[in-house]
Amino acid sequence: MHAASSVPPPAIPVIRDAVYPRDRFMRLPEVISTCGLSRSTIYDLISRRQFPSQISLGGKNVAWLASEIDGWMQARIAQRAGGAA
Repeated sequence: MHAASSVPPPAIPVIRDAVYPRDRFMRLPEVISTCGLSRSTIYDLISRRQFPSQISLGGKNVAWLASEIDGWMQARIAQRAGGAA
């Protein structure tokens, strides 16, 4: 006969995103290289709320979350695949 244990199982960490279990910052040159847009286009799209906005790292330093850039790119691909204008 097997006795039931009163010890709870160990906690399993929850990963919020399988692709980015640990998000990271991307500086502007990497964002430009990743998405293929120019600096001026990126800032224009941010001003129109059509691109993820930057995060202040202190002083004049800013960066973007890699997951947000990837999400923006995936949305653009889905838009094309769906035939949306």
